[in-house]
Amino acid sequence: MFAGYQFFARGTLAVIKTRTANMDTLVAIGVGVAYLYSLYASIAIWSGSTAFTMKNLYYEVAGFLITFILLGRLLESIAKGKTSEAIKKLMGFQAKTAVVLADVLPRDKAQEIEKLQGEGLKVAMVGDGINDAPALTQADIGIAIGTGTDVAIESGDIVLIKDDLRDVVMAMDLSRYAMKKIKQNLFWAFFYNTVGIPVAAGILYPFTGFLLNPMIAGAAMAFSSVSVVSNSLLMKRYKRNI
Repeated sequence: MFAGYQFFARGTLAVIKTRTANMDTLVAIGVGVAYLYSLYASIAIWSGSTAFTMKNLYYEVAGFLITFILLGRLLESIAKGKTSEAIKKLMGFQAKTAVVLADVLPRDKAQEIEKLQGEGLKVAMVGDGINDAPALTQADIGIAIGTGTDVAIESGDIVLIKDDLRDVVMAMDLSRYAMKKIKQNLFWAFFYNTVGIPVAAGILYPFTGFLLNPMIAGAAMAFSSVSVVSNSLLMKRYKRNI
């Protein structure tokens, strides 16, 4: 329960501040119900009541639920890295005009990029050499060629595996596709929680006498994550347009 304190704090805070429930609220309800019911059953068993048995205890459900959710969030944070930030930056690049600057010396590239930024433009820089490193750092987003120098690769926000410049366009297109999937996942997660939280809270009990077993609630919440991950895996079907 101590490890799951963050879910209770954030879930309760969300309800108080915004009057809306979130994923933390659902976790807090599932874990809280399982723990409090088990505590009540434990006290009843200890006092000699025969209405409850050891089968009515769900402490392990609360523990497993917290453990797997925390593990999932840890893996998610590791997998994300800089991906979200890079995607957001790429989404902002959609050139309306083209400006050609020829015969620019390596030391002047960063200055030219700074001038364009001073005009309120967002600048992406593609480079592969040591002399490109300052410009890659100055640009809003630096795109390094994977076959280039280590200095350029370290300076870039995105690294292209191959030396094909068409991959720059593909990266932008893939970013838009990824944002589309993110929005879909957010929609289904909110829809799922909007339906699941009231049911877990017992909204059907006054009408049908139905109460959701904490183990089923935990499985249902896990299924929500499975649906999001499955939709994300469909990105493997992405095909480049160029």
